[in-house]
Amino acid sequence: MTSLNTLILRNCKILDTLPTDFSMYQKLQKLDLSFNNVSGELPQSLFSLSSLNYLFLGNNSLTGSLPSSKSTSLLNIDLSYNQLSGNFPSWVTQNDNLQLNLVANNFIIGSSNSSILPSGLECLQRNIPCHKGSPIYSSFAIRCGGATSLTTQDGTVYQPDNANLSAASYYVTRATRWGVSTVGAFAEAPNNTYIIGVKSEDQNKLDSLFQNSRMSPSSLRYYGFGLENGNYTVKLQFAEIAYPNPPPPVWQTVGRRVFDIYIQGALKEKDFNIRKEAGGNSFVTVVRNYTVPVRDNFMEIHLFWAGKGTCCVPTQGYYGPAISAISVSPFDFIPTVSNREPGSGKGKRKTGIIVGVVAGIVVVLGLIAAISTLFWRHKKKMAKIDEELLGIMDRPDMFSYAEMRAATDAFNTANILGKGGYGPVYKGKLSDGRIVAVKQLSVTSQQGKEQFVTEIATISTVQQKNLVKLFGCCIEGNNPLLVYEYLENGSLDQALFGEHGLFLNWATRFEICLGVARGLTYLHEGSNVRIVHRDIKASNILLDVDLNPKISDFGLAKLYDDKKTHINTRVAGTIGYLAPEYAMMGHLTEKTDVFAFGVVALEVVAGRSNSDVTRNPDQVYLLDWAWNLYEKNRVLELIDPELASSYDKDQALRLIGVSLLCTQASPLQRPSMSRVVSILSGDVEVGEVTSKPSYLTEWQFRELSGAPTKHSGRAAEQAGSSQPNSSEVLLDSIIEDGR
Repeated sequence: MTSLNTLILRNCKILDTLPTDFSMYQKLQKLDLSFNNVSGELPQSLFSLSSLNYLFLGNNSLTGSLPSSKSTSLLNIDLSYNQLSGNFPSWVTQNDNLQLNLVANNFIIGSSNSSILPSGLECLQRNIPCHKGSPIYSSFAIRCGGATSLTTQDGTVYQPDNANLSAASYYVTRATRWGVSTVGAFAEAPNNTYIIGVKSEDQNKLDSLFQNSRMSPSSLRYYGFGLENGNYTVKLQFAEIAYPNPPPPVWQTVGRRVFDIYIQGALKEKDFNIRKEAGGNSFVTVVRNYTVPVRDNFMEIHLFWAGKGTCCVPTQGYYGPAISAISVSPFDFIPTVSNREPGSGKGKRKTGIIVGVVAGIVVVLGLIAAISTLFWRHKKKMAKIDEELLGIMDRPDMFSYAEMRAATDAFNTANILGKGGYGPVYKGKLSDGRIVAVKQLSVTSQQGKEQFVTEIATISTVQQKNLVKLFGCCIEGNNPLLVYEYLENGSLDQALFGEHGLFLNWATRFEICLGVARGLTYLHEGSNVRIVHRDIKASNILLDVDLNPKISDFGLAKLYDDKKTHINTRVAGTIGYLAPEYAMMGHLTEKTDVFAFGVVALEVVAGRSNSDVTRNPDQVYLLDWAWNLYEKNRVLELIDPELASSYDKDQALRLIGVSLLCTQASPLQRPSMSRVVSILSGDVEVGEVTSKPSYLTEWQFRELSGAPTKHSGRAAEQAGSSQPNSSEVLLDSIIEDGR
């Protein structure tokens, strides 16, 4: 035992104290007792060993203070996640090569000792993380291992993470937004920063976000500071770039990277294998999304190697956890914090102060003149709108007209994504790099102004992952604007039957329907206010980069009091999706949305619009055709021919069955959206579908030559830009042009 040079007993459930005398182990070079339950104080004799270079005692129950001295050879010390406290001895600052990780202990970091260790340690002590009790952030995104920031298509700005970390290190950003901590020593690390990059010959195989990964041989943790409390979506992004695909020599391709994923201390993935999750391939992206709570303005993401997989193939430096990118964003709440890093606007504020001092009198006179002008020019209706908007200014971010003009290149027509009844929707880029959709309210559209007030009042209180996110608004002048998240894959109708559509496999289509159902369930039952959308249709369902659905266009949303059973209102919606009681009598309940969902679900199944005059007469109207096939027990003939036989029969029957239930003539016979979710999830059976609704045989339809076909080339739509459906019920005298 006296000749022992390496002892690794990590994660072995050791429950004991450390010996007081280590003097007999003078040849010991590496000791790893981390992730056990070792208690007691740190013995001075251990720190005095002349050959000891690596000491890993993290994640134990050690107490007391640091030893007063240490040997010059001991340069890598991990004491994180213990209960240590006290003062820092002089050896802490005597060697620039020292790697000392004291994260998650009980040290008091003040002005007298804050410069002794790398900055940020005060944010990483137990119970006193930075900004606790005073949140300033609602998101963060990290390009793990990346040297520069990167803005993705969805507008997320990933900050660089190329700090020189090694065996026992940590790093906290200057703005104390996030931090990272690594523990463990590779026997043969590929480089000194524990970062691996894609080889030049493989760079075209992956997007820029996945060209680098941060690794750790043992434990890799990321932290978020100053987060507003609430539920967050944590998006972890991986790609295996260390182990090549064949045809290299087999011994280079058999390596397996296996690790566990914890978030907020809860195990999310056991024995996670990037390559396995990618179908056995390297250079393929793998994304995991989790919903986690933040209660103390602090988040911890922990990737932990539990000794599984391979350690030495192709070299000993290619095992343990690795990750390419992390993004954290609100899941179901609207942030009330600025989300801006302290000091980021200091220059602008300073300039503003100077200008204000120099031109103070001019500004006052200008304000008086402006107020006088507005008093005479503002119409009564616009004044009412401004009053309502100002009442909710504390909810969304407020943008200036100058910012919006710059973002959209002076509202360049080349940036128009679509146009609805209120005016155009532009693609824009904010100064912070976010890509957004800017909805402009038309000056001449009185209906549009009313829609704007409705949207800003309702969306500011509603946030759910299947609803388009509202970033903010602009209320300057006569052109109010809404600023939405930009969805890369456009609208569902474009994807299904647009000129440049996407191929959506069955699994994706089913998840789209389930996501839309969950979004509507939230609108009807989950939000603080009960909301009927009134215009659910394929063009108002947008798809993000991962083809997740998000419901857009709340301009037609109608709030109603819980005490009311329905609303009698003027009809506004799109032909082909209108429930009969709504089209005929203006009778509005949440079952109006249920009906429209049923039509959309059938469109998803069939891969075609609800009306197509180019088809055989018995197939022109999708809903009518679906019921005819149902009565003949041939409903599977509805399924899009592009899918061939590549679909789940049980899911298909469930989806078609629930669509027919949703389109029943009587609202009372239609299920609630929460029940639809249960049916699609397999928790509840579809139940009996009654006979064909009478409205299909009693109503008369007239066909217009402009009905959309699979490749009719609809204009792109984004964030609620809507096009009227080309088929009109003969009751069109009470329906306002499909709106």
